[in-house]
Amino acid sequence: MLSRIALRSARAYAAQGRLVARPTTLLSRPLHQSAKPPARDAFAPLDTFARRHLGSEPKEVNAMLKQVGVKHMDEMVGKTIPPAIRSPQNLALDHGFSERALLQRLKHIGSKNKVNRSYIGMGYTDTVVPNVILRNVLENPAWYTQYTPYQPEISQGRLESLINFQTVVTDLTGLPIANASLLDEGTAAAEAMIMCWQSTRRGRNTFIVDENCHPQTIACVQTRAESFNINVVVGKVDDALLAQHGKDLSGVLIQYPDTRGNVADYEQLTKAVHKAGGQVAVATDLMSLTMLKAPGEFGADIALGNSQRFGVPLGYGGPHAAFFACKEEHKRRIPGRIIGLSKDAHGKPAYRLALQTREQHIRREKATSNICTAQALLANMAAMYAVYHGPDGLKAIAQRIHNMTSVLAAGIKQSGYSIENPAFFDTLSVKVDDASTVMNKALELGINLRKLNNQTVSMTLDETVTKEDVNDLLSLFAKDLDADKIAQAINLDSNPIGFPAGLQRQSKYLQHEIFNSHHSETELLRYIHHLQSKDLSLVHSMIPLGSCTMKLNATTEMIPITWPEFANIHPFAPVDQAQGYATMLNELEHDIAEITGFDAVSLQPNSGAQGEYAGLRAIRAFHHANGDVQRDVCLIPISAHGTNPASAAMAGMDVVIIKCDNNGNLDMEDLKAKAAKHKDRLAAIMITYPSTFGVFEDGVAEACKVVHEHGGQVYMDGANLNAQIGLTKPGEIGADVCHLNLHKTFCIPHGGGGPGMGPIACKSHLGPHLPGHPVIKVGGEQAIGPISAAPYGSAAILPISWAYIKMMGGNGLRQSTELALLNANYMASRLAPHYEILYTNENGMCAHEFIVDVRPFGQLAGVEAIDIAKRLQDYGFHSPTMSWPVANTLMIEPTESESKAELDRFCDAMISIRKEIQDVIDNKQPRGNNVLTNSPHPLDQLINDKWEKPYTREEAAYPMPYLKEKKFWPSVGRVDDAYGDRNLMCTCPSPEEYMNDDN
Repeated sequence: MLSRIALRSARAYAAQGRLVARPTTLLSRPLHQSAKPPARDAFAPLDTFARRHLGSEPKEVNAMLKQVGVKHMDEMVGKTIPPAIRSPQNLALDHGFSERALLQRLKHIGSKNKVNRSYIGMGYTDTVVPNVILRNVLENPAWYTQYTPYQPEISQGRLESLINFQTVVTDLTGLPIANASLLDEGTAAAEAMIMCWQSTRRGRNTFIVDENCHPQTIACVQTRAESFNINVVVGKVDDALLAQHGKDLSGVLIQYPDTRGNVADYEQLTKAVHKAGGQVAVATDLMSLTMLKAPGEFGADIALGNSQRFGVPLGYGGPHAAFFACKEEHKRRIPGRIIGLSKDAHGKPAYRLALQTREQHIRREKATSNICTAQALLANMAAMYAVYHGPDGLKAIAQRIHNMTSVLAAGIKQSGYSIENPAFFDTLSVKVDDASTVMNKALELGINLRKLNNQTVSMTLDETVTKEDVNDLLSLFAKDLDADKIAQAINLDSNPIGFPAGLQRQSKYLQHEIFNSHHSETELLRYIHHLQSKDLSLVHSMIPLGSCTMKLNATTEMIPITWPEFANIHPFAPVDQAQGYATMLNELEHDIAEITGFDAVSLQPNSGAQGEYAGLRAIRAFHHANGDVQRDVCLIPISAHGTNPASAAMAGMDVVIIKCDNNGNLDMEDLKAKAAKHKDRLAAIMITYPSTFGVFEDGVAEACKVVHEHGGQVYMDGANLNAQIGLTKPGEIGADVCHLNLHKTFCIPHGGGGPGMGPIACKSHLGPHLPGHPVIKVGGEQAIGPISAAPYGSAAILPISWAYIKMMGGNGLRQSTELALLNANYMASRLAPHYEILYTNENGMCAHEFIVDVRPFGQLAGVEAIDIAKRLQDYGFHSPTMSWPVANTLMIEPTESESKAELDRFCDAMISIRKEIQDVIDNKQPRGNNVLTNSPHPLDQLINDKWEKPYTREEAAYPMPYLKEKKFWPSVGRVDDAYGDRNLMCTCPSPEEYMNDDN
């Protein structure tokens, strides 16, 4: 399937042969009307979705409209969005499926997928997902609706689980520090290359990649290297190649075991690379490392790979949690998030995000990585898999896989065929007369193998393989082979190894109590729920984070992601086995194109930041194709999210900052001056719309025109697309390309810090340059290289967004946008008498989010934004976005899924906090020692016999009456960030040992 020109007429789309369900009757009247609705079709289903997704009933909507000061929804929208950019037509989408009809439709589509036994390997294997983890983590909204743990006091559960993940990675790789996951193995390898390059202070520009790395990994590395002018050399890594490039060598990437299954001793090679002044990065497999010598033990500087086989479904390529570990000297260069152990205000151990100054939102255009999210939900699954099985269980799984591979190898040799890799863990590459014949014979048995060339096939075994599966594989090479007899002949009871004895692991791993305590389902279930109880998520209350769109992740949307027909497809399975995916992805591309006003779509980017990078690379490719290789300047507003300048730098562009005026709008005079100044080099502008200040700017169309007149392209950051759908379109405004945060606008859950997806949509002239892939044909005819390891990124979660669009329909999506705008303006109106609302348009309206200015309270009361954020935890709320885009402010985004009652509950909390601030201003409470600066208040402190605060326990714990009935308790007090960075600890020591450390 190609990333294709996806915008079609509604008639052409309907003619694709898709199953059309009876459209359900949505609320066709405006939400504000209170008149009796027209009579419904007696046969129409009642399980319509839009009314379940939208939080408020018409009566509540009317009350909010009145509070805002408008008579109806059209008036509110007219005062919020500039008329010049309003879409003239309604969205040409389905009218909206009922929930039951939607699931029936998707079952029909999924039936087109064929779930073979896939032994293709290449970093992806089938796995046994423990049902206790499947049900209680992956399918549990208390885990998947959490936000990134920037507020550690209400995130200790997932932070502990992620430090478990880091411990698994450090123990198995033999390296001292690991991050909390990356997007995929290909991305991780590209990050390793950049780390090696940075370690030479960018003075050495050659990076060697062994030819036996996975092909998708090689391609991702090559894509990333282009913009940094790093010379990637792919070949057999030996002394001759090192000698040829030694003086310019920054590093080497090897695969262990390699893509053909060979297990080699890389100790001497590592010494040679170090002697030449380079670093060694090892792409590896965690399961194999329970038996093989750890990369850190033979001198590797970096280890990376995919943790998917630790209990995460194949999912046609993702989402999966990549891992990344390195030596201590690289800790400030390691990409992504790191979880560390610190202490709270009372000396209690507490986890937190560590070393955040490394991240793109701080470094901006100086960053060499734009990673803004990770795969936290999948990392938590992998961590729980390791906790459940423990070191002995993992070793037993690995030994069983290896034993079956040994039986298969012995049988193949007995049949007269030769095995290319005599040293192996789970993969065999077999020389045959005709690879296609063997592949076809396997397909007849429902088996997928990998074709390496015309005379070589390979197969990778996994924990799901049975004796019957081994016999089927043996039958491909001879008729009379029997796995039982072969096993007896090679004496499996002795646990033979198919690799050199010197590579057999001797060191212990996962000795911490946590990996040796929860091996029954009862114990793991309790542990999962114990951690879950420490974390605030959407199951507790709204999460009003500006620019994050924490909306409903509906159960009907989530159910299909674990269906076998979607979960158990290998990303490199023959395309005729994934026709269900093809249908669903085609329809999703069409709908995205219609929603955005663009012509072509790529679903490959695994995050919003990856979407930015892909879009900017497509723009550069477009300029290069036109002979404008000098166009390398990217204009970026000073208010932009940190990923914007980081992505531009990664795409090889020079960032030029555009000023904003006092109202938060683009400074048009500054834009015109800089566009003119750089007219010969201007490549693009990156704009967010509505702006990062939460306002629909009048001048956006003019800004697009200015950039186009000077030869540039317009990149629109889709972070705020939830304020546009059905009312305006990026493509109609003047943008050339835009990414969509499916984990924001289109209901993929945030997962506590991932997964996410950032597909890009673009005009037809950029379509030929959409990302390609070396294994499965996708992208345009002049495609840039892949930016994700899998051709469709995290394909397994795309049914969520597909289902959301299909159930909402065009009408429902427009109503969703309208209600998101109304909810924000209602809250701003309620809070305006108590706080200054920093930015609104000339009509006094915000978009879907707004900024509360709390800066004056610092001088008046010694109260900062962080104090309000922490105090909100005592009220049972996650804080709004803190100190972005304006320092010491709070940005609030309610989304359309929250009811008026919940909006009021949050507003009441903010108003109550304002009164608490006033008590400090009026000297009723002391500065620096009050209910705000001491917040949050965990239960263990409130029941302490010693209470010497200038306020009561009840004032601390129950500032509002509803909290006595329904209270979420922070599990720790305010976490000491500085202490955690000074005393970095990123694995699982005992808390007692840590807290007794005098350092």
